[in-house]
Amino acid sequence: MNNLEELSKIIRYYILTSTTKAGSGHPTTCLSAVELMVSLLFGGFFHFDSEDPQNPNNDRLIFSKGHAAPLLYSLWTVAGKLSEEELLTLRKFGSPLEGHPVRDFPYSEAATGSLGQGLSIGVGMAINGKYIDMLSYKVYVLLGDSEMAEGSVWEAIQLASFYKLDNLIGIIDVNRLGQRGETMYGHDINAYEKRVSSFGWKTISIDGHNFDEIFRAYNEALSSGCPTMIIAKTIKGKGISFLEDKDGYHGVALKEEEYKEAIKELGEIKKMVVSIKKPEFLKANPKPIEIKDFAKKYNIGDLVPTRRAYGEALVKIFPEFPNMVVLDAEVSNSTYAEIFKKYYPDRFFECFVAEQNMVGMAVGLALRGKIPFLSSFAAFLTRAFDQIRMAQYSDVNIKIVGSHAGVSIGQDGPSQMGLEDIAMMRSILNSIVLYPSDAVSTEKLVREAAKHRGIVYIRTTRSATPVIYSYDEEFSIGGSKLIKASDRDSITVVAAGITLHEAIKAYEELKRQSIFLRVIDLYSVKPLDKFTLKKALEETKAIITVEDHYPAGGIGEAVKGELNTDRVYCLACRKTPKSGTPEELLDYEGISSKAIIEQVFKILRSF
Repeated sequence: MNNLEELSKIIRYYILTSTTKAGSGHPTTCLSAVELMVSLLFGGFFHFDSEDPQNPNNDRLIFSKGHAAPLLYSLWTVAGKLSEEELLTLRKFGSPLEGHPVRDFPYSEAATGSLGQGLSIGVGMAINGKYIDMLSYKVYVLLGDSEMAEGSVWEAIQLASFYKLDNLIGIIDVNRLGQRGETMYGHDINAYEKRVSSFGWKTISIDGHNFDEIFRAYNEALSSGCPTMIIAKTIKGKGISFLEDKDGYHGVALKEEEYKEAIKELGEIKKMVVSIKKPEFLKANPKPIEIKDFAKKYNIGDLVPTRRAYGEALVKIFPEFPNMVVLDAEVSNSTYAEIFKKYYPDRFFECFVAEQNMVGMAVGLALRGKIPFLSSFAAFLTRAFDQIRMAQYSDVNIKIVGSHAGVSIGQDGPSQMGLEDIAMMRSILNSIVLYPSDAVSTEKLVREAAKHRGIVYIRTTRSATPVIYSYDEEFSIGGSKLIKASDRDSITVVAAGITLHEAIKAYEELKRQSIFLRVIDLYSVKPLDKFTLKKALEETKAIITVEDHYPAGGIGEAVKGELNTDRVYCLACRKTPKSGTPEELLDYEGISSKAIIEQVFKILRSF
């Protein structure tokens, strides 16, 4: 234990030195968890090949309390993977040692710092180890007591118990003080123990600065047979008397005089490098999966909801992408992910009505090399936007599918209508947004999504729509389809999903009046097919965009922003939606074939 005490002093020295040099950071929240992390990494519990951070047998450590990043970096300095000079680049532009962990630092499992997300990521990694790769690695998640107020933490706790994740160990650093004062339960360890244990977790309450108690807790956790939460009572600012349990020091680096006083109090520092115990070499041994035949084909004119085509597409493409995993938020009979579950139940995980945790799980699975497809109603995915936003900083490969998009879902009313999802997903850096209009394009685009590495959003429709494409059509990310085109076209209509079929109806009606429209299926909303759109603007009088979505951030704004012209007219949902038939609602919102025809005549009268 003497060696661990010396290591704890070194870690405290590195935390204080790096944050003081940076002039910012969260030293006090790092100091409270020092003994917990020193015991884990250097006490023989954590197995990790430091030369190969992606070794599939490595235990995983997620800092859900991402503001404790200086502690993470200090640990890896002691482990010999960072020099002290590199450590002192903390928070400098261009350094991988950012204020909160990011993947640029190879020993950071995920981008964290938006509190309440790390345990969900851990659940995904633990599911991968226990149910997919069949590997014995453990997943450790360091949590702060403030983030225990986040609902997503309890979503993760609940599902970890449901899936009996005995390879998942949470560690709550109960240091009493949050950003602006005392946390909800302060140092009431029993409050945490009662709540966590009620979800079926083993709970172990300890003094988080006592090595004997910490060692006992890790030993118990490793043989518990269920998910375990170590609840550690700690002191914020531990080790420096004038910082201990003092409010007002959260996120505050020490001034130079304070730093000198703190280092003097630490006493003699014996710098050393200590190895972390390597894992046993094991090969992933996934359960053999029998590939099942699914040869269903669609014919032109068939009425098929694109949401159903999504579920069927998953089954069709699985043999090409055996690392696929499908998650759903208890609506798989509506998203039709249940079709995949029927064929490949070992690769389907029910997440229940907990979308935030579902996205976090997908991030964890993706970080262990899987290709997660996760689905729910488009409207409900908005509540997981912070998890999606953070996923982009972990540079993960996840596919998000939102069904029941727009007012065209009908009688269920506005609570179920995804009308903000395109804007939400377009705002994610380097995201892909796809919006198929029939079953064939859905199948082709699901395959393209699986092939593409990154965050892809697919928007599907509730209503059955006619198949308009044959299988020899190709659909590429960034493309579009000319549905109707001639050298007599006066106006171009750009649409996707349900409104494409309204545009085709408008085309047929106006054709009888010798007015010709160019109709473009903008199935790739991001990136756009710039060439086809610019050509249409050159060759026709104007462009009308039609979308079952609010105007802000939708297809119309995307097209108008790209073309930079006042000759783009945007039809979108501009009224508070109501219950009604799909036809009534499309008319009410001004995005039906009737509304398109009216807009065409209005434009033609202006020329």
